[in-house]
Amino acid sequence: MKNKLILAIASAPYSIATRLMPGLLLSVALLVGLQLALINPAQARSYDDILAAGRISVAVYRDFPPYAYEVDGKATGLDVELAREIAAGLGVELDLHWMIADENLDDDLRNHVWKGHYLARIEDEPMLRREVADVMLRVPYDREFAYKVDPDGRVINDLVHFFGPYQREHWGLVYDSQRMESFENLAVFQYERVGVEIDSLPDFYLSSAFRGRLRNNVEHYSSTALALDAMAQGRVPAVMGMRSQLQWGVGGLAGSERIKTADIPFPNLTKRHWDVGMAVKDAHRQLAYRIEDVIDQLVANGQMKALFGRFGVDYSRPDRYRVQ
Repeated sequence: MKNKLILAIASAPYSIATRLMPGLLLSVALLVGLQLALINPAQARSYDDILAAGRISVAVYRDFPPYAYEVDGKATGLDVELAREIAAGLGVELDLHWMIADENLDDDLRNHVWKGHYLARIEDEPMLRREVADVMLRVPYDREFAYKVDPDGRVINDLVHFFGPYQREHWGLVYDSQRMESFENLAVFQYERVGVEIDSLPDFYLSSAFRGRLRNNVEHYSSTALALDAMAQGRVPAVMGMRSQLQWGVGGLAGSERIKTADIPFPNLTKRHWDVGMAVKDAHRQLAYRIEDVIDQLVANGQMKALFGRFGVDYSRPDRYRVQ
């Protein structure tokens, strides 16, 4: 309707347009103002707001096993269970905020922590609204990333507070011991095929290793889970990916007893392991401190280790807890 009014003014004779302009512009202004009022900016909530509402929204990545996924319509996974523990520790109910990964983590933080995606909708609201979560899980806990700057020298994620490392993640490699003998280094993949998730760090790493000599034997799949399925079906004898994904995936394969972990060096791999934590809007650090108290207790009493064990994943403490 707004566009039709503007077109009507533009196409009317000058004398008519001048008489109609004030009233029509007022109508247009009111319509635009109403629309903008309904398109709410993202509103991350403080700790007090969450307690008052009795609910906390926790962002997890959709279809990302073993961290967050659905089985028969029920949410499960390491991060989903951790989100439930956080809500219980704060004495509130949990609302899962499902995320679909954008082009990079900076986009995910903008869309789900401090600003909201311009296409985000609330189910019971017919008008477009932005929506963010109170806290986001599975964020790298890394000082260099937290203070990363753009070409103009501005901190990219200055509106985000990174906190609460709860897991140390690793890169790993598994192989089918019936199709490959044990090996000591990656040179074996000059002759054997290895599956990876496309455009992942293992993809780039293996494709460039040994001056590109492994490239032709790197088999690409849309996920690590599909690469493991390919290994189970005999299409590749080995897979490289995140250790927790490999452990969870191997546990669900027939003949998993013949799948072994390759304990070999990964020369020139920038980071073989890294800590995973959380993020909230920078202004809401009180919420972060309270959630950290919950995580500290889960680690100290062994519940975190038990949680990971339920999914067949070895729990590795992040640096925050290694000095205790």
